[in-house]
Amino acid sequence: MQGRNVAVIGSGRIGRAWAIVFARNGFTVRIHDASADMLAGAIPAIRASVEDLASFGLIDEAVDTIVARISACETLAQAVADADLVQENIAEVVEAKRALFADLDRLTKPDALLASSTSGLPASTFTEELAGRARCLVAHPVNPPSLVPLVELCGAPWTAPHTLERARALYEEAGQKPVIVNREISGFLLNRLQGAVLDEALSLYEQGYASAADLDTVMRDGLAMRWSFMGPFETIDLNAPGGVADYASRYGGTYRSIAATRTPFHWSDETLTRLDAERRAVLDRDRIEERSRWRDRRLMALLAHRRSLEEKG
Repeated sequence: MQGRNVAVIGSGRIGRAWAIVFARNGFTVRIHDASADMLAGAIPAIRASVEDLASFGLIDEAVDTIVARISACETLAQAVADADLVQENIAEVVEAKRALFADLDRLTKPDALLASSTSGLPASTFTEELAGRARCLVAHPVNPPSLVPLVELCGAPWTAPHTLERARALYEEAGQKPVIVNREISGFLLNRLQGAVLDEALSLYEQGYASAADLDTVMRDGLAMRWSFMGPFETIDLNAPGGVADYASRYGGTYRSIAATRTPFHWSDETLTRLDAERRAVLDRDRIEERSRWRDRRLMALLAHRRSLEEKG
């Protein structure tokens, strides 16, 4: 078993979710935020989220037991002093991350893993000058990581292979599903795949092929049905009697033709204004947070269903 002390820096939604991920799997968590107001609200918000998880049968201990493993620290030094892993969740500003990681490199144990939750900044942009840069990496979650287990691990060119190995084992121990990004690339893996689908959906909408609602239906009640339990490669492997090679020989020409006629979306204000208007017709702006909570409850129900299937073998 690896070290069990984790420091979470930044107590916004992602930081609080990371605290839950580690605490519900037995880790001791210290959370810190530069904003005293944010820090003061962190533990009550975490408790409310853990209570929601309990209502869906997604925790194996009492709520109080899990929340008791999390403590709020007023100073960065106090939060990271004994940490085996630091999970950073501050704003996506490279200068701020560079300054924070310099502090972390100075304040932490020499073998502590220093991980950023950044969704778009490569580790090389904020760790190059650090003496301990070999222990730094990106550990990019899906929001919120307490409900979506994927975490993308990506090092800088100077990140030690052992760092990624240790990180992978630690996140697995915390109940997550880590994947390794073999070298730095903008957007890592998930956002590039999501971006490809989103780009095509927006392009089809802009060209008038379908309404936003119908394109959402194509994903929700079509592709996503299979993609919720298998990836695109397994999907095509099962969609032809002879597997991937057979699928490619049958449909490769079709997909080449589609690729040749694809029109990239250039994020035009006119199209986005029209899309926003269509969405506001079905969901008032002041109800977005309510719908987000509904989405999270649906994710909890999906997790509970997947857990029940795994238990049945």
